[in-house]
Amino acid sequence: MKLISHRGNIDGPNLNYENNPLYIIDALTSGYDVEVDVWFVDDDFFLGHDKPTYKIEESFLEKDGLWCHSKNIESLEKMLLNKNIHCFWHQEDRFTLTSKNFIWTFPNNILTKNSICVLPEKSNHSYDEIKICHGVCSDFIKNYA
Repeated sequence: MKLISHRGNIDGPNLNYENNPLYIIDALTSGYDVEVDVWFVDDDFFLGHDKPTYKIEESFLEKDGLWCHSKNIESLEKMLLNKNIHCFWHQEDRFTLTSKNFIWTFPNNILTKNSICVLPEKSNHSYDEIKICHGVCSDFIKNYA
């Protein structure tokens, strides 16, 4: 099962570090994939959940193991032009398809072998249901290792 750190978190939410490029690199170096929140504003990419916070180069988004969550339509359009970036748009959709054809699944929805179970800590799925998935994205990802 693919283990995906939510915004770089491994052992619970850390609002002071989420989406910080150094925090993301630490999670990748620890062996986890990482979901990041991406903005494109004034011809530049940024990471940040509620607003563009950390300016980054496009090449950062090409790193193996990143799952790039578009936070504005400009970022989605720009990232889809680069086949080396794994990206998706998701807000409160029950399901969304990533650019690599995985099903990003909002909590408490049906899981399949191609699903990424998002934030299982906010759902009522059993571990047996989760383990059939391609992956899990969590703030507590070390609990799934």
